[in-house]
Amino acid sequence: MKQEPFDLEFNRIFKWLGNDSAPSQLKFELDLYKKLWNFFLIGDSYYFIINHHNLQFEFVSKEVEEVMGYLPSEFDIRFMNDKLHPDDRSWFLAIGTCIVDFFSQLPVDKLLKYKVRYDIRFKKKNGDYARILYQGVLLEHDASGKFLRTLSVHSDITYLKQEGNPVLSFIGSEGEPSYLDVVSNKPFVESKEEFTKREKQVLKLLIEGKPSKEISGLLKISKQTVDTHRKNMLHKKHLSNTGELIGKAIRSGWI
Repeated sequence: MKQEPFDLEFNRIFKWLGNDSAPSQLKFELDLYKKLWNFFLIGDSYYFIINHHNLQFEFVSKEVEEVMGYLPSEFDIRFMNDKLHPDDRSWFLAIGTCIVDFFSQLPVDKLLKYKVRYDIRFKKKNGDYARILYQGVLLEHDASGKFLRTLSVHSDITYLKQEGNPVLSFIGSEGEPSYLDVVSNKPFVESKEEFTKREKQVLKLLIEGKPSKEISGLLKISKQTVDTHRKNMLHKKHLSNTGELIGKAIRSGWI
């Protein structure tokens, strides 16, 4: 089954965080982790642990049913994708990219000293949207710094924030600095005028997953012309391949 561009970018972010190393056997010490990190629980909350080796949820607390209406068995990695508010999808990718960039620049010995915090909207089982405060910490990583297991908390803060854009922060512990409101404006916005009208038409069809031959038929131009438009867009944006072009276009709202 062909994946949508959003799904491809979503999976790219989560797969970057993990690798082929398997984490150790899970030990349930949630109370200890909660105390160590002093999670900011300002609303109804639930906890979950992600195994980044296989992108599976190893544990979901029963409170997810009270907060979101879903059974723990229904809550999985696809929830993070399928239940996102449509207006927050580009934000979610931008936040994910910022998280990857931030942790990829940290020394390995500082990875466990940061908590990630941001807010985003998810659909509850009754169809309403809740603004969720996400807080997450790394529980385990391999020698190279790739994520193996994370502990996350979702808190319903709808009653506190009903409007406004998502905000991302990195909270340091053990003397490490914090970085607040990292995402404060519409992310990755670039000028659309760099592309010609025809290039935008080609880009839109590329995002829809159509190959060059099909695009040439739809636009009534040669396949060579389609490939030329694609190369021109890559050159203008200093990108190396079509996948990067599609991902950047989605994050930046070029189409």
